[in-house]
Amino acid sequence: MVKPQLLSGPAHGPYLVLAHGAGSGMDSPIMTALAGALAGHGIAVARFEFAYMAARRQGGKRAPPPPIARLEDEYRAFLAQFAPGVAAIGGKSLGGRVASRIVDGLRQGDAGPGLVCLSYPFHPRGRLQGLRSVHLERMVAPTLIVQGERDPFGTRGEVEAMSLSPRISLHWLADGDHAFKPRKSSGASLAGNIAAAASAIAGFMTRLQSRV
Repeated sequence: MVKPQLLSGPAHGPYLVLAHGAGSGMDSPIMTALAGALAGHGIAVARFEFAYMAARRQGGKRAPPPPIARLEDEYRAFLAQFAPGVAAIGGKSLGGRVASRIVDGLRQGDAGPGLVCLSYPFHPRGRLQGLRSVHLERMVAPTLIVQGERDPFGTRGEVEAMSLSPRISLHWLADGDHAFKPRKSSGASLAGNIAAAASAIAGFMTRLQSRV
């Protein structure tokens, strides 16, 4: 199956490949806004959808995501059409979690893609049990996690108390929730947070390319 995809930025990579979150597709407002902001930094972005989300788009029932191992296989299959033109992989929430589980296996020594996670789901909403971060303690790939400070799947206080690999950098968005949106009372704005996220990712991508 050819997966639905959206390409933005320079016509030819190297690409940042991004998968969507569990409940919204590759053209969600936040992914669209971020891809546009990254294009302004000269970053080529390839967004794609897992099969369960593509089925929803074609009028199928609103099924939940399949087991994560199946999503990992789908992600690898999508990447095969871009190799070796991929500088980093990642995604929003679930998409970033899937990418984080396969990225080290795509590397050969110091070579291979980096990882960009947007709103990483460190734990289920409201529950610190069932952490989804154990593999992040031993991450080898250079990694950037862009997270809202009050994301219910991993607040700043919760995440900064975790033992994560030194290969992981965290960029916090002011008062942001899981969609990067701050409260009006904070004085921050969604547009400002998206711009800050794009700037952080662009800097990370530049550092990745300097290592090539």
